[in-house]
Amino acid sequence: MNGDEGQRAGGGRRGRGVTLADVAKAAGVSKTTVSNAYNRPDQLSAQLRGRVLDVASELGYPGPDPIAVTFSRRRAGAIGLVFDDPLTFALTDPAEVLFVTGIGEVCERAGVGLAFIPLGPHEDLIRQTLVDGFICHCDIDGDSRVDVAISRGLPVVVVDGPARPGAGHVGVEDREGAAAAARHLLELGHRRLAVLTASLHGDGFSGRADLARQETARYHVSRERLGGYRAEIEGAGLRWADVPVVEASPYGREAAYHACAQLLDSSDRPTGLLAASDEFALGALRAAAERGIAVPEQLSIVGFDDAPPAAWSTPALTTIRQPHGEKGQAAAEQLLGLRPIEDVTYSTELVVRSSTAPPPIT
Repeated sequence: MNGDEGQRAGGGRRGRGVTLADVAKAAGVSKTTVSNAYNRPDQLSAQLRGRVLDVASELGYPGPDPIAVTFSRRRAGAIGLVFDDPLTFALTDPAEVLFVTGIGEVCERAGVGLAFIPLGPHEDLIRQTLVDGFICHCDIDGDSRVDVAISRGLPVVVVDGPARPGAGHVGVEDREGAAAAARHLLELGHRRLAVLTASLHGDGFSGRADLARQETARYHVSRERLGGYRAEIEGAGLRWADVPVVEASPYGREAAYHACAQLLDSSDRPTGLLAASDEFALGALRAAAERGIAVPEQLSIVGFDDAPPAAWSTPALTTIRQPHGEKGQAAAEQLLGLRPIEDVTYSTELVVRSSTAPPPIT
């Protein structure tokens, strides 16, 4: 940033009387030196920079306007994370915390910040946020927020959602992981199966999803996991239409606990439950315990994610492991030019613990 820009940024634009030029005069240095003290500290000795900042502090100079600095550098020094849930989800959900931590580790190494843009009418926020690119953790087909991010001409990486032309992509083998979960229960001998899934349409519906609702699902991850369950179950000679698929909304253990009740209270309750996340599986564990249904003796449960609570639950949860932290790292590295913009797809792994066993003998 040149001296005139810094002078305009530091003074009148913020209603303060002191300008960058005033600081330069008082310190006996050039305006460029004052600008470097804020924006290019490596260009000055520690002693000179300290003297300039001390003078600025004495005069009440607040420093260059960050917006002006951004336009001057053509770099914001931050990336945006767009996601499908409330802000509290990113800060509390065990799997999402691992993902965000992965992003954060790369941001720390690169010396950049992270701006959160959660679910809501935030297209204008995406248009206006001062960032150097977007990680879109969005898996809704045709999500307009991703379109807006791409339209800004900044780097964009889509995580877990459908790949977009011109954008990077990071995901996992959701369909293969779900198939492995179903295969595990089938190989144990289960034939009365049920599925507990996240929202298929984002309309707040909770309850049994019919085939039409399943086949028109808008959420990419939910659709892929249902496809994996279905392929394996039909491959075993069972009718998919006979498998109850229950949506739990909003996302989380509490929603799963309530949604699972209708499955466990039915006369033909399943002996094997495929939960599309560990949080759903943990909600199902609670619902089963309250009904005196022993896991795994009377009900086997398989989750998806292998977030930390899975190994600490009682019983420990059989689940599908995916690399949450690595996904975040890969997305951030692509966005910051630390690796090529490409399609990165991680494999999943069945982790067998204590929540699954052969079905009860009837």
